[in-house]
Amino acid sequence: MYRYTEFDAAFVAERNRQFRAQVNRRIDGSLTEDEFKPLRLMNGLYLQLHAYMLRVAIPYGTLNSAQMRQLAMIAERWDKGYGHFTTRQNIQYNWPALRDVPDMLDALAEVGMHAIQTSGNTIRNVTADHFAGAAADEIADPRPVAELIRQWSTDHPEFQFLPRKFKIAVTGAEADRAVTRAHDIGIRTVQRDGETGYEIIVGGGLGRTPMIGKVLRSFLPEADLLPYLEATVSVWNLLGRRDNKYKSRIKITVHEHGIEEISRLVEDRFAILKPSFTGVDQAHLARIREDFAPPAFVTRPVDAYTRAYDSDPVFRAWADTNLSAHRAPGYAIAQISLKAHGATPGDASADQMRVIADIAEQFGHDEIRISHEQNIVLPHVHRADLPEIHARLKARGLATANIGKISDIIACPGMDYCALATARSIPIAQDIATRFDALKLEHDIGDLKIKISGCINACGHHHLGHIGILGLDRAGVENYQITLGGDHTEQAAVGERTGPGFSAEAILPAIERLVETYLAQRTGPEEPFIDTYRRVGMAPFKEALYGPEARRSRAA
Repeated sequence: MYRYTEFDAAFVAERNRQFRAQVNRRIDGSLTEDEFKPLRLMNGLYLQLHAYMLRVAIPYGTLNSAQMRQLAMIAERWDKGYGHFTTRQNIQYNWPALRDVPDMLDALAEVGMHAIQTSGNTIRNVTADHFAGAAADEIADPRPVAELIRQWSTDHPEFQFLPRKFKIAVTGAEADRAVTRAHDIGIRTVQRDGETGYEIIVGGGLGRTPMIGKVLRSFLPEADLLPYLEATVSVWNLLGRRDNKYKSRIKITVHEHGIEEISRLVEDRFAILKPSFTGVDQAHLARIREDFAPPAFVTRPVDAYTRAYDSDPVFRAWADTNLSAHRAPGYAIAQISLKAHGATPGDASADQMRVIADIAEQFGHDEIRISHEQNIVLPHVHRADLPEIHARLKARGLATANIGKISDIIACPGMDYCALATARSIPIAQDIATRFDALKLEHDIGDLKIKISGCINACGHHHLGHIGILGLDRAGVENYQITLGGDHTEQAAVGERTGPGFSAEAILPAIERLVETYLAQRTGPEEPFIDTYRRVGMAPFKEALYGPEARRSRAA
């Protein structure tokens, strides 16, 4: 992984020093909250419903054990003993005191971390495939490119006051685990005639106007990436609307002008910018790639794994659900669910963070990933070590075997924390998870993605859920709309709204009726929910939600 240079350390230290002075001025009253707001947002500090919230960048979702232990220490010392991992591969602390934030930032800097550009109208934390560097289907590790983009975009003089926030995702694999088509810019590593390059996708995004991104360039040579990105962002910076924040994202700009016109403008700008990139960026990328050399994989027998798999049904269920194929023989990618039934999705206690750090250091080549699905990944674990890893995770409540299942729910903090939320998300996620665990249907249902947002901003990615749930306020009462057929993969799609929403009390029975309909309609256990929906369409699900039987059930 990337290691801070002396320049990086000095840059972050000076930024923290400046912010400490700004915090002191806010505390002594020299700055009003309105004056302080743009300063704190530049350093990842929000004012939430009950307290400040500090959002810490985890670039492209990569951590080592020392960084994870520091996150645990910060949670215990200055928060309430836990952190919340987000769909942007960040971690949020929901209860810091303002006076403590500068100390928190200094503690982050000690391990090469910061909170810069996790907020504001800038280029946000660059995200990547959480299996980066390990996936069996990977063309190239996307993290060196993501790190190059991070360095290029941090304090970029032209892009500090963009029309709106701007999000970039990078993937290096055939399967899209980075949701590239729902980002302002998505970058997919592709190969053409033996040459590696990038497919550039532009204009994706969720919120009140969800859109799937369009291909801006089907193949961009590797050497052209930074000037092409700069051309794209600078074109939007000029065209993007600043008169209406709801129409300011690049997705609206692409929609209003058309992808052909945006492509023409970007290509014109790219032709001007390209000569100024003299190859320094590529030389720097080559140095960055050295930091991402693969671990020294070893060859060992996997007898211990085989014995545990054959004899322990609990371990077998976890292995079948939470492990993925690794490119190295004898290794696996292990996902650690932060969705224990009834838990808050994405939350991890300081104790759990330390356990994960210990496991990564001892068994995982000291590498950890945070997924956009609010789970934690050990990207390089030998199968011989998995029984011991599972035992340690189980002892700390981290061995839930539900990755990709109905209880592996993405949920935003909702009205329990967020000042923008119009409904609760966390209790709905908890109710769904505990109900289907009690019914013992989860593994029979198979792969099913539920995503929940507590407001139209869609931080819970509800538009991309196989079943999406959007919480809204209807005359002071929480009301939950359902969408079906969303998909965050390479077949990305925005879900279709089913009809009128449901009360907080009625949403769980509604989800049960949807699942019952799926089980009745599928061709067999091998057909997942999304495939059944695409085959049979909305009609049977809508009937289950709003038809005579549903009305009688609700009346009863």
